[in-house]
Amino acid sequence: MARKIVILTGAGISAESGLGTFRDEGGLWAQHRIEDVATPEGFARDPGLVHRFYNARRAQALEAAPNPAHEALARLQRDWPGEVVIVTQNVDALHEKAGAKAIHMHGELAGALCFACGHRWPAPLEMAPGTPCPSCNAPAGRPDIVWFGEMPYHMEIIAEHLQSCDLFAAIGTSGQVYPAAGFVEEAAMAGAETVELNLADSGISRAFDDHRVGPASKVVPDWVAELLTAL
Repeated sequence: MARKIVILTGAGISAESGLGTFRDEGGLWAQHRIEDVATPEGFARDPGLVHRFYNARRAQALEAAPNPAHEALARLQRDWPGEVVIVTQNVDALHEKAGAKAIHMHGELAGALCFACGHRWPAPLEMAPGTPCPSCNAPAGRPDIVWFGEMPYHMEIIAEHLQSCDLFAAIGTSGQVYPAAGFVEEAAMAGAETVELNLADSGISRAFDDHRVGPASKVVPDWVAELLTAL
């Protein structure tokens, strides 16, 4: 039995809750270039556009509800006799809404960050250029989101979890964004079994010991049920 499970979740686990991925046609991401709304350079060029984009994402995420995949992982975290660590690339709060705890390596829509002093605070529903920092009062508020070209959060603690897990699972990830795409190799090198649960093959499917294909709302609850039944 795996004593410690580390689970990486990506946009695919939230898609069935109505939150689109980078690659969906229609939706928010299809209306903008990533370079314009998800890079520090894009924010420097047009902070108003970036704020409007994240205001829309924040409002959309607030209305979204967890789906059976989120609920299954919360159940696993609650009922597993060992440790279950959820690391997410997602910036929504659906894991938390389902009752789980997650490490947000790409930040959270619910957070604001001062790019002058580094202070963090809960984001209002709408932010705009010049949003003042409640700590230093600089007009330097931005979404507390890790953009392309920036270092993800909590990498040291994530590395420690990967090096000490017995089972690593990746759910709803594209396998194209590093460093997360390299987590399976780190876990495998530490001796963990690895499984991918995805709607379709990813760019790194062959790196996993086991691979399960289907909607997250189906394959994740089935996988969790298998783990808990085997106790």
